[in-house]
Amino acid sequence: FTRSQNPSIPRVVEFADGVRVVHLTAGPQAPMARERLYDHLDEFIEGVEGWRIARAAEYDLIHAHYWLSGVVGLALRARWSLPVFQMFHTLGRLKNGVARERAEWEPQVRIAEEARIVAEADGLVAANTVERADLVRHYGASADRITVVPCGVDTTLFTPMLQAEARALLDLDIGPLLLYVGRIAPIKGLATLLDAVARLRSAGRPVRLLVVGGETDEPRDGHEAEVRADARRLGLEDAVAFIGAQPQEDLRAYYGAADVTVLPSHYESFGMVALEAMACASPVIASRVGGLTTTVRDGLTGYLVPEGDPVALAERIDRVLSDRDLRAGMGREGVRWAAEHRWPCVAEAICRAYASLAPGARPHLAAARCH
Repeated sequence: FTRSQNPSIPRVVEFADGVRVVHLTAGPQAPMARERLYDHLDEFIEGVEGWRIARAAEYDLIHAHYWLSGVVGLALRARWSLPVFQMFHTLGRLKNGVARERAEWEPQVRIAEEARIVAEADGLVAANTVERADLVRHYGASADRITVVPCGVDTTLFTPMLQAEARALLDLDIGPLLLYVGRIAPIKGLATLLDAVARLRSAGRPVRLLVVGGETDEPRDGHEAEVRADARRLGLEDAVAFIGAQPQEDLRAYYGAADVTVLPSHYESFGMVALEAMACASPVIASRVGGLTTTVRDGLTGYLVPEGDPVALAERIDRVLSDRDLRAGMGREGVRWAAEHRWPCVAEAICRAYASLAPGARPHLAAARCH
């Protein structure tokens, strides 16, 4: 179940036998800033309940993703008497710990609800051991209630591509090319990356940067406008291209075209972009923060650098750009590492976690095998 953002899309999307996405009305059917969604959760909860009643649907377990869904999950558990599994993906207290300005702080209601979900959920899923430790340290979670299951990547969609082919497809020139994929928000550290690009170009390295990202629920006069202004101030108008958000199926070409994918984040609970890039054989240079410290294998699939340090970032970028064999080796290691996170493996781990809480999940274990 998810919130409808467009009244013209089908209410139900069938992916496979027994797998479907149901779009429910909760507030305006349009993109909405996440901080406004909390006010529409009651409508969403009633929408889920109405769907269940109308179809006499029966469920064995509730799996909630993100804190807003956790609020919904606990409300439904009170009605259905089912166990709730919770995966946060990001944590408000951790985000507030790296916020540069008060305006970037997560609302107190999020912090309070996350604490309640941690205390009341039947089981918690962490994407890595770092997130598990954060849940214990910052939220008082019991370690024995936390199952570590990494995020998965579709290795049939994200596969290596010849760089020349990818650049031809995207109509890109030759030359050193960096790639950033993700939201354009202060926590993502784009200011650090732009500073590093400016330093490299001042040193005679003609690097270019593609920024793939931005969301329709974020106004163009917000942080994206600040990032664009930073690029102009640094004289990077011709070196940085803002591509906008792209469909998942198109990202493979961008990863394939790039020499390096860069994640300069101040905080990441996992780093899905890093995993996608590695699956496409792109070396990754990322901040040494949060889950990136386990997602990126330092020195093997890329490099980890101190967060917020443009000098160190520029040095590592230059190191990778200067050595074709190093790039190729990191690409091969990245593909191997990403293969360990392919969806069949993640599905098996999740199904085992389900079976620990809901006996009805046990028969499905035979079909969920890492192959």
